Amino acid sequence: MSARTEELYGYLFVHFIGESDLNGEQVYFALSKDGMQWKDLNREQPVLTSSVGERGVRDPYLLRGADGDRFYLLATDLSIYGRGGWGLAEATLTGSRSLVIWESADLLNWSEPRLVGLAPEEAGCAWAPEAIYDEESGDYLVFWASSRDAQSGGERGLHIYSSRTVDFRTFTPAEPYISRGENASIIDTTIIRVGNRYYRASGDGQITIERGSRLDGEWEKLSTLESLGLKLTGKDAEGPQFFKRNGEEKWVLLVDRYSTQGGYLPILTTDIGDTTGTAWRIAEPGEYDFGALKKRHGSVLPITQKEYEAVEKRWAAEADETNIVRNG
Repeated sequence: MSARTEELYGYLFVHFIGESDLNGEQVYFALSKDGMQWKDLNREQPVLTSSVGERGVRDPYLLRGADGDRFYLLATDLSIYGRGGWGLAEATLTGSRSLVIWESADLLNWSEPRLVGLAPEEAGCAWAPEAIYDEESGDYLVFWASSRDAQSGGERGLHIYSSRTVDFRTFTPAEPYISRGENASIIDTTIIRVGNRYYRASGDGQITIERGSRLDGEWEKLSTLESLGLKLTGKDAEGPQFFKRNGEEKWVLLVDRYSTQGGYLPILTTDIGDTTGTAWRIAEPGEYDFGALKKRHGSVLPITQKEYEAVEKRWAAEADETNIVRNG
């Protein structure tokens, strides 16, 4: 039975934890059977570390390839710690224009990280990359936020750019994908397919939810978390991330409460397209537990029982030191 047809069983969370030291901006793993109760892996240490670019990574995004037999992990090439903290970083002016990418066939053995330059020359950074397979065109849409702050004049602020790839090695030139207008910013876009439609959530002052029938087509604004009655704006939360609950017609939208250092908050819905708020609710504190580590902007991948058990065996907290991951 292939990974494409085997029943999904649990979830793998990839994330970073902050910028207080060198290890904070690396890739950490956590597992869950229900998407709500999470267990940190690898003795709460990084599973993957970057040896390229700024030697720090943020905003990791993990996806399963369209053939079901390969995984790709994309991340922001940025070390705020290495730049001396946010106050000195100038991260949107002089940031890396590259993404860091790892590959794996089994979630256990990973390639060396590689640096892929994607943002246009005039950009000041490349943040929060994600990718989604486009069934209509047969390739992947890769998208991220780049600033134009490095330019003199023009549309400053952060805008979403995109590129296309079939193998995560060769990419088309970057093109503008989403903009909220001159001197406005949009970051942290995430996209999920539900049936024959796509839904995306972005940070643009709000956490705005939109719907489209094609990745490269027109999108309509549906709602914001504030308009849904959830009392959250972009001043409260960032890093929205959708995932589907296994075996259910239910979805989770995770948001990172960066402004209060409150960590991740799960928002549950039975209909992403609902604009009234009746299909949405914030999970109660007793419903979720993200473990000991404070998880920062990451992503959740539904996985099979075989994959879950293999990852757990390899990086369980009680694993022998010889089982701790080594890149490559």
